Amino acid sequence: MRHQRLNHLFVQHIPRTLEPGVLYISIEYATAAHVCCCGCGEEVVTPFTPTDWSLTFDGETISLWPSIGNWNFVCRSHYVIECSQVIEARPWSTKRIITARFEDKAAKASYFGAIEGPDRPIADKPE
Repeated sequence: MRHQRLNHLFVQHIPRTLEPGVLYISIEYATAAHVCCCGCGEEVVTPFTPTDWSLTFDGETISLWPSIGNWNFVCRSHYVIECSQVIEARPWSTKRIITARFEDKAAKASYFGAIEGPDRPIADKPE
């Protein structure tokens, strides 16, 4: 990892240009963003929701959970941000990535429920 520690900056809006080594946190928009810690230059966005990431701020350091897996980037980096330290995690196989994506979609569907609309009826709604 090129960046082994991230400084944090609480902002209202995530800036258009992100500085490497900085985790920008918008509480108002429940989102954080940073430049990939491997050094590839890709921007990483982590939304805070019950089914995405959670942020812990202890007054001095920040932690994000779960891990950040940049599977769509060429680098395919995988790391955890804990107490502002970037901890490299083991790479995942393609099979593990596909399984995690499926589990993520299932968790979102379970938590948020199906969205009902004119073109998207709820599947188990009685007719």
